[in-house]
Amino acid sequence: MRHDESQLQQSCKRWFDLQYSDLSKLLIAIPNGGKRNKIEAAIMKLEGIVSGAPDMALLVGRSGYNNLFIELKTEKGRQSESQKAWQKDAEKYGSKYVIIRSVDQFIETINNYLK
Repeated sequence: MRHDESQLQQSCKRWFDLQYSDLSKLLIAIPNGGKRNKIEAAIMKLEGIVSGAPDMALLVGRSGYNNLFIELKTEKGRQSESQKAWQKDAEKYGSKYVIIRSVDQFIETINNYLK
């Protein structure tokens, strides 16, 4: 994840924790990105890191969905092919998947999903 996306994710998580403190532990980060040495990368792969997984998951079912997966992108950011494939599989099995580009979009998405 790029630094801009990290800042966006941190801002979204802070807002969520303040607005939905009862659900705070159910909005989790999926740490797939970042630089790692070969040993760490191999260990993480054995532990279940999957290429294309989104940045965050809200493990709360609503409106017929099992959960909400959140991919954070800058205005110019685009999904990789592995992210597109992951999205397709997640949606196939009952998850909602969104691409978020701003805190305002995150707020609107979360409020609509949880109500």
